[in-house]
Amino acid sequence: MILLTAEKIKKSYTEKPLLTSIDLTINDDDKIGLIGVNGSGKSTLLKIIAGAIEPEGGVITKGKELRSAYLPQNPDFDENLSVMDQAVRYLETISPHFEFYQCQSMLTKLGIADFDQKMGELSGGQRKRVAMAAVLTAESNLLILDEPTNHMDNDIIIWLEEFLIGYRGAIFMITHDRYFLDRVTGRIAEIDGGKLYSYDGNYDYYLETKGARKEMQLASERKRQAIYKKELAWIRRGAQARTTKAKGRIQRFQELEDNKLVVDETSLELNTISSRLGKKIIEIDSLSKAYGEKVLFSDFSYTLLRNDRIGIIGPNGCGKSTLLNTIMGRIKPDSGQVVIGDTVNIGYFSQENQALDETSRVIKYIADISDNIKTSEGSFSASQMLERFLFPPQMHSVEIGRLSGGEKRRLYLLSILMTAPNVLILDEPTNDLDIETLTILEDYLDDFSGAVIVCSHDRYFLDRVTRKTFAFQGQGHMKEYNGGYSDYEIKRREEQAQEKQAQRLKGKSAGAERTRTQQRPQKPKFSYKEQREYETIDEDIAALENRIAETETEMLQNATDFPRLAKLTEEKEELEGRLMEKMDRWEYLSELAEKIASYKK
Repeated sequence: MILLTAEKIKKSYTEKPLLTSIDLTINDDDKIGLIGVNGSGKSTLLKIIAGAIEPEGGVITKGKELRSAYLPQNPDFDENLSVMDQAVRYLETISPHFEFYQCQSMLTKLGIADFDQKMGELSGGQRKRVAMAAVLTAESNLLILDEPTNHMDNDIIIWLEEFLIGYRGAIFMITHDRYFLDRVTGRIAEIDGGKLYSYDGNYDYYLETKGARKEMQLASERKRQAIYKKELAWIRRGAQARTTKAKGRIQRFQELEDNKLVVDETSLELNTISSRLGKKIIEIDSLSKAYGEKVLFSDFSYTLLRNDRIGIIGPNGCGKSTLLNTIMGRIKPDSGQVVIGDTVNIGYFSQENQALDETSRVIKYIADISDNIKTSEGSFSASQMLERFLFPPQMHSVEIGRLSGGEKRRLYLLSILMTAPNVLILDEPTNDLDIETLTILEDYLDDFSGAVIVCSHDRYFLDRVTRKTFAFQGQGHMKEYNGGYSDYEIKRREEQAQEKQAQRLKGKSAGAERTRTQQRPQKPKFSYKEQREYETIDEDIAALENRIAETETEMLQNATDFPRLAKLTEEKEELEGRLMEKMDRWEYLSELAEKIASYKK
């Protein structure tokens, strides 16, 4: 069933046309991920589809059964309202029928427990979760979501993944989270040059298909240019439109001129030259910080090495940003110290665009930092660097306040890298950045000669750039893990399985002791089922161990194929669970066999 159709949608702003001719059909079982560079019009299209703004041209046709719920990128809120009152207000604008208990339940699942807390006391991520709770509670068959994973911790993102996978309706959403795209969506839609291109399949398939499409576009444009040059020469020779044939040729020439294809062959490049880094970089000694009774981190020590790639993870509010700001000297610790080497030049990319003056022009903001930037390819002016960062000349004189949220983040990133840092501290760098910019940032970090510390909830980004992980455990404790996020998850699940197994064995021992004291001794014997199980259990255990070893080999072979690695990780976890059960049974059956043998003697 078709829920919504958009035909020839157009929308523009003063500086540039955004949407020139958008065609889109959303069926009742579609799960579509919308991508594109920042400023390409993604959020604008979502607003049009949601009915929040009107297009300048084109037609939106809504099906009779359509019931949509829209989550904006930055939901409006009243700071004086309580969490529950604000959620209800959101719900009333979305759905005429809802149950309070369902909304309360959804808020709880999204990590909001204090329903009486004022909205003005919440963080940006918490406020968005309040709006999301309302959207997910509403009776809808189309969810329209703008960056639903922004400012969300990993546990919430994983829960949201499962919810949306099981959602019985259509989804049309913007997200830069590539794991999220792969797991939730079955179709990728990309805005490029004001048009919409659709790809059935996951994100990897999109990358392959897009490359082929670009090549076809380039070949077609080269052919058009060759014909155009010939026809232009004919026109310039003074062709007269006296004959029908000549008139037709002139008309075809005009069509060639009008159908010029804009193919963006430029790419965002980050290759500024870093300054020299000495032996001493950053030494963190017994660092502690608490607010009241809440201990964020306690007695934390670490010596940063030249090529370190550190990922810091944990739930919202655990103290990640506080730790980074303490390292930067912006927050005073309760105890301990941070010593920074003399040659260290830190580039600090904060969650907020702190250095952006929204009244300043784009070109002035960059020129004030430096008008001559050295890179591995030579020197570039401020305007040239802006163009390399996907800011065309017509945008250079635009006030920063008129840029999209993603364009501001890209400009802020440029300003950080232009200072030639040799240590990068990145606090949620993936928020509001498009996938293309993230990919290039990841490539830049691959070649970066200094140290990197990053706080992020983007699992793909962490897997891509980090080699060591510090996880906040609560009560001020931080635990170190080798590898990126997926490595951390594997190790964490192993630890949880071991803990459960220890608890299970403890409970069995206690139960067995109670049984021995409460029951009279009985002649031990196998049941028919236990006898058959005892005869084959060694072979079963060996088969499971072999399969686990094969899976681990496959994981090593697919270390860079993150979707496949995630599936193999789940398979390994399931196999290990079955092995634990078999080992428990082997222990029980072996003890029973010994008792039977002893009784016979």
